[in-house]
Amino acid sequence: MKSKLEYIWLDGYKPTQSLRSKTMVRSDFGGKLEDCPMWSFDGSSTEQAEGNASDCLLRPVRIIADPGRKNSYLVMTEVLNADGTPHESNGRATIADDDEDFWFGFEQEYFLWNPDTNLPPGFPAGGYPPPQGPYYCSVGARNAYSRELIEEHLDLCLEAGLNVEGINAEVAAGQWEFQIFAKSAKKAGDEIWLARYLLERTAEKYDLAVDWHPKPLGDTDWNGSGMHANFSNGVMREAGTEDVFTRICDEFAKNVAACINVYGAHNEQRLTGKHETQSIDQYSYGVSDRGASIRIPIGTVEDGWKGRLEDRRPASNADPYKVASLIVKVTKEALA
Repeated sequence: MKSKLEYIWLDGYKPTQSLRSKTMVRSDFGGKLEDCPMWSFDGSSTEQAEGNASDCLLRPVRIIADPGRKNSYLVMTEVLNADGTPHESNGRATIADDDEDFWFGFEQEYFLWNPDTNLPPGFPAGGYPPPQGPYYCSVGARNAYSRELIEEHLDLCLEAGLNVEGINAEVAAGQWEFQIFAKSAKKAGDEIWLARYLLERTAEKYDLAVDWHPKPLGDTDWNGSGMHANFSNGVMREAGTEDVFTRICDEFAKNVAACINVYGAHNEQRLTGKHETQSIDQYSYGVSDRGASIRIPIGTVEDGWKGRLEDRRPASNADPYKVASLIVKVTKEALA
């Protein structure tokens, strides 16, 4: 029997990388990661190499069933140089420490986008629908748009074994969110990218695109899109003291520039101090404060200062590998 292996990677486009993929056909494939061979591609066509030395390598790092195709698998890969070293575009390689001590829950927001109108579904051509308010967690054809696509994507993710913990319509018309939880930084990044891939591919069937820009509607009174990062490690989950969380939040105050550098391009258009954000040039934290840079969930406090923190700054287009890598680094420095 022949199997289809869809190799997925991130290209070298700046400031925001895009997903790429190509299909390998294998006979008598074993279905395991170790059965996936290294593969190469033309890096000169993806902004990852020059034409006179164009070969880049794809190293498989995760394999899941491809729920949309028979006898098929999705193979998440990371890009290597021809000599086997990590390519500069390889965000996964920036994660130095990866174990099940750090848990991540990413809240991935995004806009669906109609290429014909250049607006989200629900926006009339050349205009705007009624102001935001009724769209969040909405039902009904006046407020919820493209639900069939969203439900299909959720079903595909679950069938593929991705740990999606929920979905909801977001604050703006045509804006949605899914949440993914994973125990380890690399696994969290893998699952977000695989879920993004499945969303892009599913949207093709509906003649819709996915806009990951943090503020695709520009300078308007419509919410932007983020990728809130909920995180904890063993110390946080067992802390029992406010001091642990204060130390971590204070350590992030020392690393604002480093965080913003990897939290997504054009994020200054979203982090304005409006629409449940803190200004990009300010830093704050607080209990149950969705206008802060980092929110301390009320549940963490009520559980006796045991639990997680939520960094609300990462943009919808951020690389989850790089976000998780930095969060692990800063948290460890705070608790050293």
